[in-house]
Formats: sequence, structure tokens, C-alpha cells
Amino acid sequence: MPESVQETVRTHLDHGRACLDKGKYDDAIADYTKAIALDPNLAAAYTNRGLAYRKKGEVDRAIADYTKAIALDPNDALAYANRGVAYRKKGEVDRAIADYTKAIALDPNDAPAYANRGVAYRKKGEVDRAIEDYDKAIKLNPEDAAAYFNRGLAHESKGEVDRAIADFSKVLEIDPWVQDAKDGLKRLSVTH
Repeated sequence: MPESVQETVRTHLDHGRACLDKGKYDDAIADYTKAIALDPNLAAAYTNRGLAYRKKGEVDRAIADYTKAIALDPNDALAYANRGVAYRKKGEVDRAIADYTKAIALDPNDAPAYANRGVAYRKKGEVDRAIEDYDKAIKLNPEDAAAYFNRGLAHESKGEVDRAIADFSKVLEIDPWVQDAKDGLKRLSVTH
């Protein structure tokens, strides 16, 4: 591929990322589509366009792009993790768990993949497995307020009030503005 085409592809990828970060999903999709037209074997462009589609609520299109990215690069842990999120949003929890598991196999230090798989396990009612994944996510990223919050919900569902209180309190140490954690403590009759 000529250097000028590579530069144009890079420009579309960079602009697409900026649009994605600003919530301009249609613009991001347009840029990633242009990058794909110039280089149809660029797995990252499919992964990023999939993210834009998912954020826009077009889950099936997101899954299609993640699947294409995985076909182009079977070692793309991010594509598996993102497809897992899309499957979970679609209610296909078992497929989500399978994708998170593959992402973790490819990148054992992917804290969000553990946290997201924990959410999927909790949706399935496999609370102990969810807690194991939240524990791993927190070990990898001790500042992940969402992992603490979700683990708190899991402990609460098991009647483990002290552990739930500890997790909700930790959320508020990390981010004092998380209303859901405040509500969790209120539910458990703890004022914060």
C-alpha cells in the first residue's frame, strides 16, 4: 500500500477515534468505513466501527464488525471483549461469557473483561463465579469503582451485608459521586 494511502487511513482512524470520544458516532462510523474501504484487512477499523455501532445502539451491526475483526485477527482480545459486551446487551449471556473467556485467554491482564464476565455470570445467577471475576478485576485494577459496585451487588444478593457495605463504601472512596453506591448503603441501612 502506498505511503499516501497509509497516511489517509491513519487520518481516518484518528479522526474516527476523536469522533467516537466525543459521542459523534455517525461521524466515527463514516471515518472507519472510509478506512476499511482503503484497507479492508484492517481489523482495528472493524473493532472501532463496531464500538461506534454498539454505542449507537446498533448491536447486530457491532457484532458483525467484531466478528469481521476476529476473522482478520484471531488474537484480537479487544474484539472478543467488545463482542462480549454486545452479546450481553442483546441478552445472549452464554455467548458473551464465551467471548470474555476468549479475551481473557488472549490477555490475562484485561481487568474489564473479568469485570464484564462477572456481570454476565451474575445475570445468569452464578453469583460465586461473578464474585471470583470481580475479585480478579479488582486485583488487576484496584481503582475500578464499577467492579467494586458490582461485587457489592453480588454480595448483597447473597445476604453478605458486611461485604456489600465494604464494597459500596470503597466505590465512594474512589468516586464520592456514585449515587448507586450511596443508594446501596442506604438500602443496607448505612448512612454515608
